[in-house]
Amino acid sequence: MSLFRPKKQNPNEKIVSKLYAHIIEAGRQPVLYAEWGVPDTPIGRYEAIGLHMILFLFRTRSTSPALEELSQDVLDEFFLELDHSVRELGVGDAGVPKRMKKLGKMFYGRMGPYWKALDDNNIDALKDALVRNITPDSKEQLASEALAQYMITSAAHLAKIDEDQLLRGEINFPQP
Repeated sequence: MSLFRPKKQNPNEKIVSKLYAHIIEAGRQPVLYAEWGVPDTPIGRYEAIGLHMILFLFRTRSTSPALEELSQDVLDEFFLELDHSVRELGVGDAGVPKRMKKLGKMFYGRMGPYWKALDDNNIDALKDALVRNITPDSKEQLASEALAQYMITSAAHLAKIDEDQLLRGEINFPQP
């Protein structure tokens, strides 16, 4: 019977979509790929968007319950869109859960070291984590100094955004 009932709407849906669109936009900035060496591949785009998602979550941690709930909704949207992307890349239904589990582990495995480096304002630890995660086997040279500095600047910039602005879906990342 639930097939014929309307889908329950998330009251935050428009705000979640707005915030997520800003995170996607920030993760698609051409400088990340053209100048800083993030690979312009599906996994490279995952890394760039994931990095911005981690910055958003860093900003919204330990805040009001309303903002924590909103940030969880944005994170859920990230993984839902990731699931859609994996399917669009041709992974069959049987392989999607395995890929999603791997991508989830990758995401949370990056979040801890990135947050610790941001908390400590440790650019060297952040550079090491970025190289280890974004270009581990690549001959491409990652501009880790620029990317790490961008993350530190972004975290400071996002910290200045008022909680009410975030609850309205208003967020912006600094220009790289």
